[in-house]
Amino acid sequence: MSGHSKWATTKHKKAVVDARRGKLFAKLIKTIEVAARTGGGDLAGNPTLYDAIQKAKRSSVPNDNIDRAVKRGSGVEAGGADWQTIRYEGYAPGGVALLIECLTDNRNRAAGDVRTAMSRNGGSMAEPGSVSYMFNRKGVVIVPKVQAGGEVGEDDLLAAVLDAGAEEVNDLGESFEVISEPTDLVAVRSALQDGGLDYESAEASFVPTMTVGVDKDGATKVFRLIEALEESDDVQDVFGNFDIPDEVLAELD
Repeated sequence: MSGHSKWATTKHKKAVVDARRGKLFAKLIKTIEVAARTGGGDLAGNPTLYDAIQKAKRSSVPNDNIDRAVKRGSGVEAGGADWQTIRYEGYAPGGVALLIECLTDNRNRAAGDVRTAMSRNGGSMAEPGSVSYMFNRKGVVIVPKVQAGGEVGEDDLLAAVLDAGAEEVNDLGESFEVISEPTDLVAVRSALQDGGLDYESAEASFVPTMTVGVDKDGATKVFRLIEALEESDDVQDVFGNFDIPDEVLAELD
């Protein structure tokens, strides 16, 4: 899984300085609005909203945009859309399984965007349930190794998060990935904060239970398809079960 995890971390970093920053901002704002609508606008009582706002801030979304999204979602301000979560399943070239998560106010538009991106880039749609069994919903926290107080070692990190429900810690090179049950995500994040450790992101994600190895050509095709899917305003996240060797990932970088 290391290749997939490293790709996800690299993608997160690059997204911040991406030319499509406006598109990223819009998706982060949408997540905040939905979190506020679902759990209210109080950060202390809505950890999902807290994490969504932290992710937006780390991606340089302006505070005014964040505040307005919270107000729209919680009903303090008019203008919130009726966002619906829809999940599509499919395959990328090379038999790589994909879960495509949409947040949309127009189901027909979202479905059309996903099908078009798949058909034009060598992908294929799959029946509901035929791909999702290959993924588990997990809490995922990314912790940078270099912190204000010095470099964090794996033992230090384990000591901070094990009692909070962390299941495993993966070394991604410049950072660590802490995996937990989604219900333990807040406890793990809080344990890091209590221990004086910073984190890059904390969110519920789909983690593959089995992976498909891909070479450089295969990885290029998978990335092309994922980028086409993420061009849609309705597509929030794309999860894949590909595993890329470190040397191939470095070459693609």
